[in-house]
This record gives sequence, structure tokens and C-alpha cells, in this order.
Amino acid sequence: MALFGRASLGLLGLFFMAGAILLMFLTLLGGTSNHNPLNQIYFLQADTSRIPGAPATSRWTFWNICSVKNGRSDCGEVHPDFPLDPPGKNNFDTTQGVPAGFIGTNHYYLTSRFMFPFIIIALFFAVVSLFTGLLSICTRLGGYISGFLAWLALCFQTLTTCLMTAVYVQGRDRFNANNQRGRLGVKAFAFMWTATVCLFLSCLMYCLGGALGRKETGYSGRKERRRGFFSSARSNSVKSQKQERTYQEPSYA
Repeated sequence: MALFGRASLGLLGLFFMAGAILLMFLTLLGGTSNHNPLNQIYFLQADTSRIPGAPATSRWTFWNICSVKNGRSDCGEVHPDFPLDPPGKNNFDTTQGVPAGFIGTNHYYLTSRFMFPFIIIALFFAVVSLFTGLLSICTRLGGYISGFLAWLALCFQTLTTCLMTAVYVQGRDRFNANNQRGRLGVKAFAFMWTATVCLFLSCLMYCLGGALGRKETGYSGRKERRRGFFSSARSNSVKSQKQERTYQEPSYA
């Protein structure tokens, strides 16, 4: 029974882990291709028509700034770890038409740059946990190892998602405050938060599978063996004392 439950929990952990990895990869690769669905995944869309040399509407991804054609991203050359920094040389390299909240600060640049290495680390631990998760189906140790790796992936994925939410929500508000309509990329945010939840559930399933059947195979057997040893020793001593009293004859003065 415990083996069947461990296998079921291990399979559930694998299912949630595979789903998280898929969503994370889709978000990471958004903007690298102009084909569906990658041309619909972005973090922030804003009106940049007032900025010289910028598209009328711009979308920020992990790799570039994309223009918009027929509601789809039209992306060019890719650059890994692309930041949100409208006045910087990585983006538009001008302050003209850029909301004042972006000027004179490195907050948006640094926060958005940390997202990329964190999601790469999260994906590494998630993929390793996916492979070790095969062991969680049949062994307790495999469940604990997979749960630990899933927990590490969850930590870095949570950091990435929180940084993404903070920096791009603030960026959207800066554009809206300057009468330049900005909105968040629904798919990217939905994918990242859903992946975070899936990693949590996967970690939970792995750990539950590892803990299942622990009492049946753990210390209870040793306790019974120890109890049996001492009880038998005690019973032997009691028997010997009774025998001595039985064979001892009373003496009369």
C-alpha cells in the first residue's frame, strides 16, 4: 500500500515539475522567434511613439524590445539578459519622450537584469529534479532528493517572479503616469506565477512520497526487537529465581 502511494505521489510530482519547466521555457524563449506562441509572450507593452527611433508600440522580453504588427511581436536581433531601461543605451539611448521615472536611476536596469540568471538557475534545478523524480516513484531517498532540488528551483523561480512583478508593474505605472499607455503581458505573468505554484506542488508531492511508509520501515522494528530482547532476558531471570526458591529446602534449628 505504501509503495502504491509513493508511486502515485512521485508521478504527481513529475507531472507538476514537467508543467513548471514547460511554462518557464515558454517565458524564457518569448521574443526569440516571430512565430506563435513565442511572439505573444512579453513582460511589458508600452506606447513609445514619442521616443525618437523607437517603435510606435514596444514590448520588452528577456531578449530584446519588439515592435508590434497585427497584435503580434515583431522581434529582431536577440541579446540575452535584456534589461528594462528606456533611456539607456541598451534600449533607446535617449531621454526624449521617456517617462521621468526612468531617468537618473539604475533601479529598473539592475532589477530586470537579475531576472535572467535566476531563471536559468531555477531551470537547472528543475530539470535535474525531473530526472531524479523517476527515482521518487520507487524509493524514499529519491523522493527526498527530488524534493530538495524542487525546493531550490522554487526559491530561484520565486525570486525571478517577484522581481519580474515588481519591476514591470512599476514600469507600466511610469508609462501610464506619463500618458503613454502601458500594460503587462498577461501570458508571461500567468506562466511565471503558475510555474511557481507547480514547483511548490511538485516539492510537496516529492516530500510526501519520501515520508510515506517511514514508520513501517523505520525505528518501530528496532524498538520491537529491543523490547523483545529485554523482556526475554527479564523472563529468564525471573524463571531462574523461581527455580532457586523451589529447590531451596527450609532449615530448622
